[in-house]
Amino acid sequence: MFMVKRTRRAHSAALKAKVALAALREDKTLVELAKQYELHPNQITEWKRQLVERASEVFSNGSAGPPVDLKPLHAKIGQQALEIDFLAGALDKAGLWSAKG
Repeated sequence: MFMVKRTRRAHSAALKAKVALAALREDKTLVELAKQYELHPNQITEWKRQLVERASEVFSNGSAGPPVDLKPLHAKIGQQALEIDFLAGALDKAGLWSAKG
């Protein structure tokens, strides 16, 4: 007799979060959730445990990443504002655009 090798399924983070939150709500039993999502109840329990343990990371200030340099963004906004004003004036003089919209 030979054994068929099963490939491991990769579950998205969104699915894991959805299932773990459903398990936390306790609207359904683990068996019901396992059947609904075609998972093993132990897997759901593990994802639920991970969610509870790491939930505080969502609200931590340290995970914001490096600060963003706003100077280039402000310069771009200023440039676009000047271009918009210039084009609005040119269109207004040509009678193709009204300041009223």
